[in-house]
Amino acid sequence: MPFSFLRFRKSANRIRQIINVFLKYGFGKVIDQIHLGRFIPFRKRIRTFGQWPPVKSPSAPEQLRMAFAELGPSFIKLAQILSSRPDLITKRYADEFKKLQDRVPPFPAEEAFRIIEDGTGKKIEDVFSTFDRIPVAAASIAQVFRGELIDGSDVIIKVQRPHIREQIETDIGILMYTASLLEKYLPESKFFNPTGIVEEFSRTVRKELDFLEEARNCIRFRKNFEHSVDVHIPMIFEDHTTDKVIVMERIEGVRMDDIEGITKLGLDRVKLAKAGVNAYFKQILEDGFFHADPHAGNIFAMPTGKIGFMDFGIVGRVTPELRETMANTFLALIQKDFDGLVDQYIELGLVPEHVDLDVFRKEFKTDLADFFEPLYGLSIKEINFAEYLDTVTHLAIKHQMKIPSDLLLINKAMLILENIGRELDPDFDFIAAAEPYASKIVKERMKPGRLLEKTRKSAMDLGEFALFFPKQLRQVVQKVLRDDFHIKMTHIGMDRFIRDMDRSTNRISFSMIIAAMLLSSAIMHATGAGPVYKGFSLLGMSAFFFAFLLGIWLIISIIRSGRL
Repeated sequence: MPFSFLRFRKSANRIRQIINVFLKYGFGKVIDQIHLGRFIPFRKRIRTFGQWPPVKSPSAPEQLRMAFAELGPSFIKLAQILSSRPDLITKRYADEFKKLQDRVPPFPAEEAFRIIEDGTGKKIEDVFSTFDRIPVAAASIAQVFRGELIDGSDVIIKVQRPHIREQIETDIGILMYTASLLEKYLPESKFFNPTGIVEEFSRTVRKELDFLEEARNCIRFRKNFEHSVDVHIPMIFEDHTTDKVIVMERIEGVRMDDIEGITKLGLDRVKLAKAGVNAYFKQILEDGFFHADPHAGNIFAMPTGKIGFMDFGIVGRVTPELRETMANTFLALIQKDFDGLVDQYIELGLVPEHVDLDVFRKEFKTDLADFFEPLYGLSIKEINFAEYLDTVTHLAIKHQMKIPSDLLLINKAMLILENIGRELDPDFDFIAAAEPYASKIVKERMKPGRLLEKTRKSAMDLGEFALFFPKQLRQVVQKVLRDDFHIKMTHIGMDRFIRDMDRSTNRISFSMIIAAMLLSSAIMHATGAGPVYKGFSLLGMSAFFFAFLLGIWLIISIIRSGRL
């Protein structure tokens, strides 16, 4: 949705707040370059116009993280989402954003009562026999309370923050508008794809704001694991769940990273590690629907020995084609078929259209050689899968492969899971745990039914091509005969070159005007033209003073552009 002028005016106070925070952390130059300086008081603009943003300095990611933390829930959530997208913002910024956690003051229980009653149309006392007023967790979008339903069920109640939707929608509009300004006035920012970042953020955060969607995700996970003896998914109480409130079964247990607590419960850590990783491989390689935020606070070890999952706001989906390629990747690593492994990773990423695929494959393999060579002498158990996955992902980013967002969510989940698995069991063999699921997918691919389906689909594609190709060829020939055949050529960087030429030409013209005014001032002073005061021509002095102001303005604009 375009950021209309009316909405822009209504959001002026929030825009000023955002600008002041970024000024505080040294990003005044960017604000001026994208023409948002009009929201800054004139005296403050004079003080900050020469500041250069620390975008390239070692402290820049840290300063940006602190600015996001100060700006509140929307920006905290944006940073958390970006922390899993090093392909968009580079590894340096992604690693810094990983440090950003929700530290938002809780809102009063009375507000939660009002939201629950407005959504369900029932009084609190008609739904809950007890309701703890002190929240057990307070995050940027919601906070969680404990309670007990009238029927005696122990539950947790997740309540959305008051007015958080309006605040996030306002911030999304401002971010979208700012992204368009960045791409317009700072062409080099297109490398980071600001508009794409904001669009991905808006999609993700809007899904998290829809608690009915989260409840549906939980119900789907519960169905997928209904026959599991190792995993427990909490039950949703749909009668009391709304788009701003989720009431679900309370899971008793300890966090998966609480080794001391797990030991006190007398649980088998090796079994827990295996069960947790198996649950994720089932989600990714079998169900194609996985929990995309598996940090230790969302996974519990229950006294029964089962693993309980919580918080289903962020989920990922895996297409059958992606599942098959991932299965081949795991098998290639297990079999130490590193040439096949490289081919699979090339398939996983989207290779840019303008590159020569053969050259790309050769250069990619060359970069991977230094990393793969030491693996030949290691057993599967000795391979650090987290390091392997992280290295391959960043090599793909280096080669400008457009990695699908769901694949990056998978990578993030795998890295977190391996860390948890190794904490529970230092000898845990993460890669070998994937082998049964990967083998099953590859075997299913070779079943006669699957082969027949693929053959049928390929035959249909070939038949469609054969049917339409003569018609398309005839259209091309007709256009050539009518001299109506056009070739479209794209000049990379031409827009920026033209813009820079226009800017340079305008500055030269401006300088010539200033020089002419100074020369006119000197002539008027020498000839005594117009009124004279104490030997000075007033017209000459006026022209000189005006030229002086224009000259200062020109110097300031050149300094602001960063191109002296």
